[in-house]
Amino acid sequence: MEGTHTTMPDAPAVPPTPPTPPVPLTALLAREDLALRHIAGPSAEGVVVHWVHTSEMADPYPYLLGGELLLTAGVHIPEAAGPGTAYFDDYASRIVAAGGAALGFGLAPVHDTVPEALVAACASQGLPLLEVPPRTTFSGVARAVWQLMARERLAELRRVTEAQQSLAAAASRPDPVPSVLRQLAQRLGGWAVLYGPEGAEIAGAGREPVGEVRGALARLAEVVRPAAAPGERPAPASATDTVAGSHLAAYALGAGHGFVLGVAEPERAPGDHTVASVAAVLLSLLTGEQQSGTGAARSSALVRLLLGAPPEEVASLLGDGPWIVVHARPDGDGAPDPVAASALGAALGSALVDPAGDVARVLVPADRTPAPLPGWTLGVSAAVAPHDWPEADTQAARALARARATRAPLLRHSARPALADLVPPGEAAAHARTLLAPVTAHPALTETLRTWLSLHGSWDRTAVALSVHRNTVRQRIARCATLLETDLDDPDVRMELWFALRRL
Repeated sequence: MEGTHTTMPDAPAVPPTPPTPPVPLTALLAREDLALRHIAGPSAEGVVVHWVHTSEMADPYPYLLGGELLLTAGVHIPEAAGPGTAYFDDYASRIVAAGGAALGFGLAPVHDTVPEALVAACASQGLPLLEVPPRTTFSGVARAVWQLMARERLAELRRVTEAQQSLAAAASRPDPVPSVLRQLAQRLGGWAVLYGPEGAEIAGAGREPVGEVRGALARLAEVVRPAAAPGERPAPASATDTVAGSHLAAYALGAGHGFVLGVAEPERAPGDHTVASVAAVLLSLLTGEQQSGTGAARSSALVRLLLGAPPEEVASLLGDGPWIVVHARPDGDGAPDPVAASALGAALGSALVDPAGDVARVLVPADRTPAPLPGWTLGVSAAVAPHDWPEADTQAARALARARATRAPLLRHSARPALADLVPPGEAAAHARTLLAPVTAHPALTETLRTWLSLHGSWDRTAVALSVHRNTVRQRIARCATLLETDLDDPDVRMELWFALRRL
């Protein structure tokens, strides 16, 4: 289908534009403090700016990404250039070929007026030309664009956040699937439909499209439906198309269940893809439970645990073992919300997710090997049996702390044999308790010493791992040295303490 974009490996490349919210050129012209004047080229209506770039190169093509407002003072214009020469036509055509959105020409100190040949060239090449008055600096134009972008981004984030909350609330209703579809259709101002594994429309909500668009959306859903037989070409996770002025999108749901979410909307606004993706995650969880019955199994396991059954007796209800524990922390500030945590669990292949505080914990079957996920830092435990889940939880927490300190996207707990394993466990534990007795009464000191030793005595990385100030780390380590009456700069002392901490 013409205009379809998918995640398939051989999809045609699309000329890139900077990943910023576009700013309407009309909004920039409306800024009285800039006093920009549109003097040539097509109307500013419908033209958007993704970036601002200043260049005095005679050929700016190699330095443009597409979508820029290019600013120049005309330093590059040779004295011989003028009416009847090809210089200005070549210059304007190269900007258009690079995908430039518009050209801004600054008056003074080089030129008192915009060259008439440039005005004619922009008009013939279809490039909007703006006159920048002497009192307006190029940096002022760039700052204004950034301000408008920030306003657009804030509005988009607010809209996406409100949509996430309303979709999550819809998913908790007694009729979750129809409720999510209704809420999605309302947020996008279009139609949302759920296709079953056989391609039939199971449920829909919103303004239903007419024949041509409806049929195109059904065909688009087949593009993302998982392959029916082994060896077939894998389907993309999503696909888009534009038919009869309607913007269509299809999202595969779940891990091979065959459900597909289809969306048709008259206009595609910034953030719509994110909103639809959130709905797809929620519907993946809902249809996945409907398809496999795992929701009832998890409820049964939880009830049995609450009534006193040991973990190893209920683990079979959750799936085949062994298991790993994953601790995940989102990049940046803030704690993971339930929707983000659910999406994380879906990416890891498990619905057993606990978004506790600033870390999300996920219990995952060991055969589903976690891979780094964009936007998350992961710590992964060793594979364990159910009775060792608490130990795996501790392993994952320490692996996450090391991953954050070393800025690694994912670190795994290492379970290989060590020299310390040659000492009988009982004797090693007794020695560890005796050696570390002066500090074990202070959990903060013990954890700081453990983290500091694991990071080779790095103050900064230890501070990051523990989320404290580096001076706090220095004070705690100095206190440990005093209580233990030892020299922590001695590598033999560090080695013995590390072995003891591993056995504590």
